[in-house]
Amino acid sequence: MGALGARIAAVLRAGDLVVLTGPLGAGKTTLTRGLGAALGARGQVSSPTFVLARTHPTTAGPDLVHVDAYRLSDPLELDDLDLDWDGAIVVVEWGRGFVDGIGDSVLDVEIVRATGAATLDPDLDPDDVPDEPRRVVVTATGPRWAGVTL
Repeated sequence: MGALGARIAAVLRAGDLVVLTGPLGAGKTTLTRGLGAALGARGQVSSPTFVLARTHPTTAGPDLVHVDAYRLSDPLELDDLDLDWDGAIVVVEWGRGFVDGIGDSVLDVEIVRATGAATLDPDLDPDDVPDEPRRVVVTATGPRWAGVTL
């Protein structure tokens, strides 16, 4: 997921909105960490369960803003966060349905994590459980993404 984040980072610029969707443990934060590392983000990109939004200055230019919409009860609460939607790259975990109308272009990344019997086997050491494969569906909508290849 980190490598995918780095690949996505290569096409991002100020004003881009990335929405991450997937179950707990799917790799949303890991993807964002890879994105942040590729952009040269300052500070640790931490799990958004600890903070609603954090701005990371980057060596690439625009700030990386990492947002957790999981604990928001209403999309209007995003306004209260006073985010720089136009001047930063904004990544919103659990953002589907919360960022509608924010901009006319969105990069929607859905991570589907299969759960298998191996993770439920009580005799397996957790370190011996192989990484579960993920299926990632990237949907780019709006004029910003016309002709962009990921």
